[in-house]
Amino acid sequence: MPPRKHTSLDRVLGRLDSLDSVNLANLVQRLARERGLFEDIFNALQEGVLVITADGEIEYANSAAHRLIGLGEDELGGKILWRLVPGLRPTLGVSLDDDDAALPVVAREFQLTYPEPRTVRLYMVPFRHDGRNGSRRFAVILTDVTRDKQTTEARIEDERASSILLLAAGVAHELGNPLNSLTIHLQLIERKLKKLKAGKDTASLADSIQVCQDEVSRLDGIITNFLDALRPQPPDLAEVDLAEVLTNVLDFQQREIADRGIEVDAETSASLPIVMADRNQVKQVFFNLLKNALEAMQPGGRLRIRVRADDDNVILAFGDSGSGIKQDDLMRLFQPYHTTKPGGHGLGLMIVQRIMREHGGQIGIESKEGVGTLVTLQFPRKDRRVRMLQS
Repeated sequence: MPPRKHTSLDRVLGRLDSLDSVNLANLVQRLARERGLFEDIFNALQEGVLVITADGEIEYANSAAHRLIGLGEDELGGKILWRLVPGLRPTLGVSLDDDDAALPVVAREFQLTYPEPRTVRLYMVPFRHDGRNGSRRFAVILTDVTRDKQTTEARIEDERASSILLLAAGVAHELGNPLNSLTIHLQLIERKLKKLKAGKDTASLADSIQVCQDEVSRLDGIITNFLDALRPQPPDLAEVDLAEVLTNVLDFQQREIADRGIEVDAETSASLPIVMADRNQVKQVFFNLLKNALEAMQPGGRLRIRVRADDDNVILAFGDSGSGIKQDDLMRLFQPYHTTKPGGHGLGLMIVQRIMREHGGQIGIESKEGVGTLVTLQFPRKDRRVRMLQS
């Protein structure tokens, strides 16, 4: 440790016993001014500054530290930092209690939930008060990095979405060619069939061709909606009756629902409030959720859909009787490429989350293994948007 530099103030303090009352009063005023100056400087900083003892007791905190931790001046002094930042003490090792060990320098991030959720970066530097043999202290610097973390996460998500979009565009192109070929050949078969003599067999074949054409159109629509949902473009908002859109999707999926032996119990309200939404994107949300629910259930399974409204939102709940989702997987459902299904691509729920977010809505998922999964969608009512604009 470098030798301590002696200032003019040190020399004055060294002759403290020889000072008369006037010089002593001047010295006290000078010390008060210097203390006030340093406090003004520390309180002007955006970073929180703490001074703590080796036991973690807070001896000093500037204004930013009070603001970050959410405690007033009379509440923070004397508190133990380890209790405010759970898990910090164990990361410091035994050197806090061992005078002969090297003093640690600590850098880490932690989460604070009061007075609001945020991420704080902590940097702690050791020092000794009054020289080498003085008592040990730690200077702690606290920096709010919530916005930086959010910006970084948003950038990573955008980069992931861009790479996914490029991949999806290539896959869509490769799928588009055979779909076009299927459409052309189905049209040729249909024309030849019309030239044959009408009968029971020709009528059955015509029905089969129509099913194939419908399925090709559905695949083409899924690809289009898939790409539209991935592209970073705002939804084309218009007045939408969610119950009507849901009914259309269920009607379109009726054949697959029947083939899988699934019972669908849907309850909607005739007087459901209107929402501002992109109809095609909402269809994509419903298709994805319905697909996930159907694939999670065995024949004989049951899908319950409930639609209701409160003062602020239109709420749709999709509850299936499937196998449920493991707790570890539940935390990563919205990550791209994360999937719990064999052959799944892990993009469906990421697309759903993005669409809901761009509509000002929310998605919630609750699940229990062996019981089933409940997915809840909240769309803001049109009149709520008007109230928010007026306020």
